[in-house]
Amino acid sequence: MPTQRANHRPPTRPGTIGVPARRTHIPGKERMDDIVVAAAAASPSPWSLLQGLLALLVVWGAYRAAERYWLRPRRLDRALRAQGLSGTEYRFPAGDLQENARLNDEARSRPMPQCHDVVPRIMPHLFDTVKEHGNVCITWFGPIPRVIITEAELVRDILSNKFGHFEKFTNKRLGKLLALGLASHDGEKWAKHRRILNPAFHLEKLKRMLPAFSTCCTELIDHWENKLAGSDGSYEVDIWPEFQNLTGDVISRTAFGSSFMEGRRIFQLQAEQAERIIKAFQYMYIPGFLFLPTQNNRRMKEINGEIEGILRGMIEKRERAIENGEASGNDLLGLLLQSNMDSGKGSLRMSTEDMIEECKLFYFAGMETTSVLLTWTLVILGMHPEWQDRAREEVLRVFGKDDKPNLDSLSRLKTVTMILYEVLRLYPPAVTLNRRTFKDMQIGGITYPAGVILELPIIVVHHNPDVWGTDAHEFKPERFAEGISKATKDDQPAFFPFGWGPRICIGQNFALLEAKMALSMILQRFEFQLSPSYTHAPYTVITLHPQHGAPIIVKKI
Repeated sequence: MPTQRANHRPPTRPGTIGVPARRTHIPGKERMDDIVVAAAAASPSPWSLLQGLLALLVVWGAYRAAERYWLRPRRLDRALRAQGLSGTEYRFPAGDLQENARLNDEARSRPMPQCHDVVPRIMPHLFDTVKEHGNVCITWFGPIPRVIITEAELVRDILSNKFGHFEKFTNKRLGKLLALGLASHDGEKWAKHRRILNPAFHLEKLKRMLPAFSTCCTELIDHWENKLAGSDGSYEVDIWPEFQNLTGDVISRTAFGSSFMEGRRIFQLQAEQAERIIKAFQYMYIPGFLFLPTQNNRRMKEINGEIEGILRGMIEKRERAIENGEASGNDLLGLLLQSNMDSGKGSLRMSTEDMIEECKLFYFAGMETTSVLLTWTLVILGMHPEWQDRAREEVLRVFGKDDKPNLDSLSRLKTVTMILYEVLRLYPPAVTLNRRTFKDMQIGGITYPAGVILELPIIVVHHNPDVWGTDAHEFKPERFAEGISKATKDDQPAFFPFGWGPRICIGQNFALLEAKMALSMILQRFEFQLSPSYTHAPYTVITLHPQHGAPIIVKKI
């Protein structure tokens, strides 16, 4: 069969039969196609890519800034106010920080009467806000809402933290410049550090430190007696630096087995650091502020580097001694190193960096807490000589005039204990505590969104007449005659000088033993009164200091 050839026909125009379609010629189309093909084939220049990336970064940064400093504060403010809370209005971008600083400067520019209604001077902005808006109210730490809570029951529940929904509010970078130890940690890290540190603060271990307490106190007593020997029977002394030296000597010996002279440089540096941190704190709402090359920032980094260098040397020297078979020692550093070694290996142990931070905290908290407590105790006993006499009678009855106090006899000092508790109520070393919600949490019928700061002003709770009675601003140690649990008006726990719950200060027994020892030995040998030059001016530099010192007149009994 012959092969049939395919019948190829040219395409036809629509609507025609058998008539070939013509190609439509569009002027310039070929040129356009060439341009498109060339553009598609060409790769973008690095400069255009960089410009695009920079534009994206600018947009992203602008959004982040708007979210942090405007959108989120407004969102959280609406959520809190919708539930009935009131407070100060958010001021872009610093919140209440500048107003708080202004009121603090104004309060510190003038002294106050010799009374114990001290909250308006110590925390003027907070006091005014609570007075206007109630016991639970809103203020602003930069763009972050900070809710003040002064109701004792709510404070107790938050500090108990039974469900783990609160974390410490700590600026890690700023905190590390002073001491980023146990008090700053949360979760598993806090649990690990607490477990390793606990053995060092057992009462039995503290008992071994009493000779060091006694030695340091004896040196202070001898110093005062020598001054009196060359006087007309009285001696004026500013007890604030005296007690800082005393407690610095105690912590040097009991924590590091060294004398105060060896630790003096650390104390000097930490005192300067505390002042500088307070200055920096009011600018922490500015992103990256600590990285700015300001004079204050540079100096803070220098101080921290020097402190860490000294402590690293102490720790490494002690570790080498233990590795060579020497005893770890009964001081806090030795007990810490031994407990750390006994805890296991790897992640179960603290790193050297962690131990440095804990040692920084030993130094700062160990010196500050007790020096503040002793200073305000003698100031108040100078204001209330009748209680000074009652305390001295008890000390002489228990110890006589020459016996040195021991643990068993110190525990029998009921009047002295009542006095120390009442001083801690009126003048707590740490006047406020902070927590932060990391998830939505209901407290007292209010749902707090994640990221809200909860400020717990301990000193306000301690001065609340609804809790302590109409005499809340008066010095009345007898309110503790039946113990802490019976001291308030309706027996509700509201005494938080060392915190509360699982995070209660690990060093509270250390501080109270040291204070009882020092106060007892002073009362055994001296009577004292406030100097006419004394100016009552409590203010905070991390802890509660006397702004113009604390001069007293001492006489031998």
